[in-house]
Amino acid sequence: MAAPRTRQLIGSLTVPMVLLAGCTGGLHLPGTAPKVEHARISDAAPAVPFKPAGNVIVEAVEKVGPAVVRIDTVKRMVNPLGGVLGSGPAIQQQQGQGSGFITRSDGVVLTNAHVVEGSSEVHVTLPDGRSFSGKVLGADPLTDVAVVKVVASKLPVAPLGDSAKVRPGEWAIAIGNPLGLDNTVTAGIISAIQRTNALGEGQRVPYIQTDAAVNPGNSGGPLINDRGEVIGINTAIRQAPGAGLSFAIPVNTARQIAAQILDRGYASHPYIGIRLQALTPQLAREINGATDECQLPEVNGVVVVEVMEGSPAAQGGLKACDLIERVGGNGVDNPSEVQLAVDRGRVGEPLSLSVRRRDQRLEITMRPAELPHSK
Repeated sequence: MAAPRTRQLIGSLTVPMVLLAGCTGGLHLPGTAPKVEHARISDAAPAVPFKPAGNVIVEAVEKVGPAVVRIDTVKRMVNPLGGVLGSGPAIQQQQGQGSGFITRSDGVVLTNAHVVEGSSEVHVTLPDGRSFSGKVLGADPLTDVAVVKVVASKLPVAPLGDSAKVRPGEWAIAIGNPLGLDNTVTAGIISAIQRTNALGEGQRVPYIQTDAAVNPGNSGGPLINDRGEVIGINTAIRQAPGAGLSFAIPVNTARQIAAQILDRGYASHPYIGIRLQALTPQLAREINGATDECQLPEVNGVVVVEVMEGSPAAQGGLKACDLIERVGGNGVDNPSEVQLAVDRGRVGEPLSLSVRRRDQRLEITMRPAELPHSK
């Protein structure tokens, strides 16, 4: 089949000399050269060398980026069928990868607890290629914060900001090693703050929510603002259509937990020993109709479902069916807020709860104990 006509024309176009001459304004005989005058197209001064305008995201990344590290881990796992034909060795190795950032020039690194949990080996690699063996000084599963130490000096440091000043709508920049792609930068905004129930019950963190892209491998890396300050530790995503749901541990929380780990090797959490449930008017009606022991107001709030025997709450006189309205002087609307209010207290120091019991309003004081197994 012959090539399309347009391709033939382009490939074999020949222009007669007379036409070429006509393009310059006249016919010139061979051996004579036309006189050419160069037109002036501008009277402006010579161009100034290009200098790019300032970019706050670029400047923030350049400030923090050198202190963002890749964390490679090795976990040794026992194979219960080890040695059996085709089942592999008795001890198997599982490799993992995450991110972190340096907070002290002598090699203190913050990351997620789930990044280093159960690891027998930890390796920390800087963007400049230097690599160090790391030691996990402590990890706190309740807040998902861990501290890793490498033996080094004069390392680049990521400045820590103040997560209490973070506002929805501000720039949010994530740096890390998602899916094995080192030194990746993504940006978005702060979508929300104080997301106490973002990842289900049992969490003790008022998460920062952002729409900056975060993927496996970003865990433990910094979330920074447009001033180049760390405001959070990227920790989780919620899989949902449309995505854009990523969560970070506020740096103020991480700072407190890390300080305890550096001081004593573990983080201490207050514990009062109760089980809670969010109360709705419909639930109150159902409970009131099922038993005479609980007579709850038909409101939204937090009801005590169980008080553990011998716990600080039991010793303080709290009972099942009590409706908690305030903890430590702060109003609470859901179980997560109660948990966070308890966490703001200290082990062994008085903590007051304002509760409604039938038609009475009571002030109950207790002394939180240290949460078992927090070491």
